Amino acid sequence: MRDHVHMCIEIPPKHAVASVIGFIKGKSALAIARKFGGKQRNFNGENFWARGYAVSTVGFEEEAVRRYIQEQEGNDQSGRF
Repeated sequence: MRDHVHMCIEIPPKHAVASVIGFIKGKSALAIARKFGGKQRNFNGENFWARGYAVSTVGFEEEAVRRYIQEQEGNDQSGRF
């Protein structure tokens, strides 16, 4: 699907997952609005990301998760989804 993002990131235990996700969503929404929306400020009342997110631990399956993400990217680019 073209309406979501897959990311494989490592978050140190000292950082809360919710804080890291909030930071990523906030900064990326501002960058996208500036680049594609022509806005520099006044983002009140606008939403770019959905409220929720899904998180899973990877552990020993990290390579499988990375392959899955790469395959999803290929499917999105080829129009298969």
